[in-house]
Formats: sequence, structure tokens, C-alpha cells
Amino acid sequence: MPSISDDDDRDSVRNERRDAATAAFTQATPVIYRPEIAIHPQAASWADQTDTAPASLFLTGPIGVGKTHTAWQSARRWLAAHIIRTGRKPRIETWRSTSLFDALRPDSHDWDVRALTRQLQQADLLYVDDLAAARVSPTGWTQERLYEIFDERYINSRPCLVTCDVLPGATGNIVGDRVQSRLREMFRGGVLLLEGTDRRAGGAA
Repeated sequence: MPSISDDDDRDSVRNERRDAATAAFTQATPVIYRPEIAIHPQAASWADQTDTAPASLFLTGPIGVGKTHTAWQSARRWLAAHIIRTGRKPRIETWRSTSLFDALRPDSHDWDVRALTRQLQQADLLYVDDLAAARVSPTGWTQERLYEIFDERYINSRPCLVTCDVLPGATGNIVGDRVQSRLREMFRGGVLLLEGTDRRAGGAA
């Protein structure tokens, strides 16, 4: 039976891992999204991995209401909670949708597309920012890779974090109908509408 001292040592190690990992994640976060902000209680519940929270979180709302800032803050908080809960540093993949779609193109020169697909399938958390930002829909090949990524995460209950200015059921023209169907199911109960005005229009960060 573990002693109180053993429990204290284990907690101390996890706290050290959490602090080091969140500091590294903050350094990798775009500068404008590094400051701490108060996030919506639903986002906090997801990030803290409470028993009642859905596995995945879809942040939607008008442009400029703070979806991306909320997502980075939530991901950082999710990371901390995961380490405290499991003792293990999770692997988080963070992508802008436009960069992701380019990386998954069959003629991509910067990425091994098959290796990247596996990487995104297996990450502990996949965060895709501004899913509907692309003005041109991905090719059929790229949509197939997206399907492989999201279907694998769906069947293995691996969490996703997505920001988008439309609902999951309105993404078919971007990601394809099969991916849209998976998104609807993955984010059932996990869609959070952020409301407000465009903060950038008022000069806010």
C-alpha cells in the first residue's frame, strides 16, 4: 500500500511535469494568444476533463468573438489536466485549417502525407483552428485524408478541438460529406457558441 510520502512524491512529480509542459506549450503558442483569459464554463469543463464533459469541443460564433484565444487557453488547460490525471505528457497537434489542407495535398513538398495522416490520427489531442477559413475546398484526395484522420479519431474516441464560424453540420462544402457526418457525431453535446461583437473592430487584441 503506498505511503502518504509516496503519494506526495507522485503529486510533486506530476506538478513539475505539468508546469514544464504548460510553459513549453505557452512558448509555442502564438504571442497574441499567450495571455490568460477567463474562458466560458463549458470550455473550462471540457479542458478540466470532468466526467460530464464531452470528449471533443467545437467552438463556433461570429468572427472576432475570441474563439481562437479560447481554444489556445482551453488546450493549455487540457494539457495540464491530462498530466495531473495520467502522469503522462500528451501529444497535442495544433494546425490552422489552411496549413493543414496544404500539408495534406498529394503534391505537398514539405510533408510526407501518409506519415502526417498517422501522426494526426494518433495525437492525444488534435486542434484545428478556423476550419471554414479556406476559400477553395480541398481536393478529393485531401478530403479523403481528412476522412481518414477524423474517422480514426472518431472510432477511438480521441478528442478534437475545433474553431469554426459555422456549425459542424454546415462544413460539408469544405471537408466533404463523410467528414461532416463524423464531425456531427464527434461534437454531439460539445458545441459551444461564443457570442459578442468583433473585438478587433474596437481595437482589442
